Amino acid sequence: MSWINIALLILQAISGVFIVLLVLLHSPKSDGAGIMGGMTTSFATQRGTESTLNSLTKYSAIVFFVVSFILGYYF
Repeated sequence: MSWINIALLILQAISGVFIVLLVLLHSPKSDGAGIMGGMTTSFATQRGTESTLNSLTKYSAIVFFVVSFILGYYF
């Protein structure tokens, strides 16, 4: 394995774990679907936090898929 292959695998693993953590940090959208239950109203006022989490999740997913395609095509 070349050094670029190892670097891409590490980047893919880090971005995958980061996506999972970011998705778990999102607040639930309804009362019945969330793990935190009644605490959903306390997170509804933090629009800046949610938009930041959305952006980070989006860019992490883009990195993950681009690296996956590169690894699948070249290696």
